Amino acid sequence: MRLRSVYRSSGFILASLILCCICSVNGDYCEVNLCDNGGTCVTGIGQEPFICICAEGFAGDICNTTESGPCSPSPCKNDGECEVIEKSRRGDVFNGYVCKCPSGFEGVNCQINVNDCTNQTCQNGGKCRDLDGDYTCQCPSPYVGKNCQLSCISLLGMETGGIVESQISASSVDFGILGLQRWGPELARLNNQGMVNAWSSAPHDKNPWIEIDLQKKMRLTGIITQGASRIGTAEFIKAFKVASSFDDKVYTIYRNDGQKKDRVSSKVFVGNVDNESTKTNLFDPPIVAQFIRIIPVVCRKACTLRMELIGCELNVLSSAVGCVEPLGMKSRLISDGQISASSVFRTWGIDAFTWLPHFARLDKQGKTNAWSADFNDRSDWLQVDLEKPKRITGIITQGAKDFGVVQFVSGFKIAYSDNGQSWTVIKEQQSNKTDKVFPGNIDNNTHKKNLFEPPFVARFVRFLPWEWHERITLRMELLGCEV
Repeated sequence: MRLRSVYRSSGFILASLILCCICSVNGDYCEVNLCDNGGTCVTGIGQEPFICICAEGFAGDICNTTESGPCSPSPCKNDGECEVIEKSRRGDVFNGYVCKCPSGFEGVNCQINVNDCTNQTCQNGGKCRDLDGDYTCQCPSPYVGKNCQLSCISLLGMETGGIVESQISASSVDFGILGLQRWGPELARLNNQGMVNAWSSAPHDKNPWIEIDLQKKMRLTGIITQGASRIGTAEFIKAFKVASSFDDKVYTIYRNDGQKKDRVSSKVFVGNVDNESTKTNLFDPPIVAQFIRIIPVVCRKACTLRMELIGCELNVLSSAVGCVEPLGMKSRLISDGQISASSVFRTWGIDAFTWLPHFARLDKQGKTNAWSADFNDRSDWLQVDLEKPKRITGIITQGAKDFGVVQFVSGFKIAYSDNGQSWTVIKEQQSNKTDKVFPGNIDNNTHKKNLFEPPFVARFVRFLPWEWHERITLRMELLGCEV
């Protein structure tokens, strides 16, 4: 009986047969794998008792023949480039070919991931983490940059008046003796002088807070607090919590890394011990937000405060060293659990051939090596949760093949969000009303880079397919930097 196989080669891909079967039949695995060289045996496809889906570079009815040449299939791993040479063996030359390894890999077949942390030193106490062909530094606050070489310690303007009165609000105000003194939030400036020189909450306020609207997203690395004196009596905040928000609606209570997300485990900062000395608390990890709220927990006499915020603009990194670092799709710094999608496609309805969201990694190899949507629909999406806000400056996209069929997204939109619920779609710069459609790929393998002008800061990024060839199919990398 004549058996059929599915394999990749330059001229013998049985794509038309596969496509006919996909639409009408769901396959299943053979009870006994009759395919050689790592081939996958599938039954219930077409009229034949089984077909063999051959591994890259193998052919024949049962995958028992190979394509010609030492580079077919390529023995090079990790995107190494295979080059045919004279059949000899010396040094890194082996069996008629040599692998030209990309940066970060070595070995005869580029199979060894070089520990980039050996030669790259993270400064200022940063911890180096080795990635596939790269490294990343986990910087302690207040440091940022590829190697933690930059400081984010600017005074943001409470003391100098750079933060104006309209940006400061509070839950309540104490009007003092006989209501003749107004201890308003606009007075809560570090080292402010005068008889009434600080913010103080009303005596009846059981849940006091003071808030600063920074008018745009900023990186906050610390706070300096100070009390005040009223008629010779020292008043100050002995302990406080910090909350932050992007929209002045949903607030997140600050907690240290590793703390559970509940009210009990929120961090309580140590405040002042008198009315005049200052107390500095650093945020590690730092806070990225537009609104910052100070919540007194323990007060002496009254909740009275003068303060200054410490931090920097979000573009402090990009303006200094460039902000086009791969954020971790290819290197797997972005974990599988951080990637989700509206739907997934299964070739022949077989679970093993599911084009899962976390397969959408740039240059991923394998039989199912990309994300593909179940239905070709403009409502489909792929989402990346970066786990914390990052500055996003661009994207690299790539298509893939489904057993010989070239598939890619030729046009797409980008949306972003701080909370994963409210989304903003990037607009055309000229109109600021029309959604921008970015040009995508023209084949299954070449990279297409698009930069975002201006960049944006967000935790969640969604890829929205708009035009495509055959099926919505994607491999990608996000570009940007820490904020």
